[in-house]
Amino acid sequence: MIKLVLADDQALVRAGFKALLDAQPDMTVVAEAADGAEAVRLSREHEPDVVLMDIRMPGTDGLAATRQMPPGPRVIILTTFELDEYVFEALRGGASGFLVKDTEPAELIQAVRVVAAGEALLSPSVTRRLIAEYATRAKEPSAANHHLDQLTDREREVLSLVGTGKTNDEIAADLFMSPATAKTHVSRAMMKLHARDRAQLVVIAYESGLVKPGWL
Repeated sequence: MIKLVLADDQALVRAGFKALLDAQPDMTVVAEAADGAEAVRLSREHEPDVVLMDIRMPGTDGLAATRQMPPGPRVIILTTFELDEYVFEALRGGASGFLVKDTEPAELIQAVRVVAAGEALLSPSVTRRLIAEYATRAKEPSAANHHLDQLTDREREVLSLVGTGKTNDEIAADLFMSPATAKTHVSRAMMKLHARDRAQLVVIAYESGLVKPGWL
């Protein structure tokens, strides 16, 4: 059973998400929060698998709350606009991806399952464009900050392809290896770079300069 916490300052929005998610046989909403501070507190208390986090809330916003999350819960950022200026910072802070609030119900349900399984929301391509745009604004690339020297040459190749948003199957095809081998390289890169999931690997690929904006 996937346990969820909903964080949104609009009660009507929370009610809609709760009705949809609780109707799924493998999901249950264990708590609701009206601001980021409450979301963090309830996540510590209920230990959910996934937190749906509105990014713009009074008091502690979704960005700050994402940074303060305890280990364990995976955060999906909810935003009204596809290119919310804070989404990239949220991904850097540990979020596993983002959704716009007018996402189709079936897509929301699938997104929750994907993130709960340990993957990241790196589609549609607008996500990659957003990461590329804000990575260039964040700071100058610095490979040293991310200890890329710990990676093998093959792991660097794989990381660069993850950074362009490619799936394990696509990476396998590009590098003439099996999907299982590609997955192994991705997992090793995550472990060595202390990345929470693929979303953070994408951020690292851009911040380190391994992938340049415009390669997508």
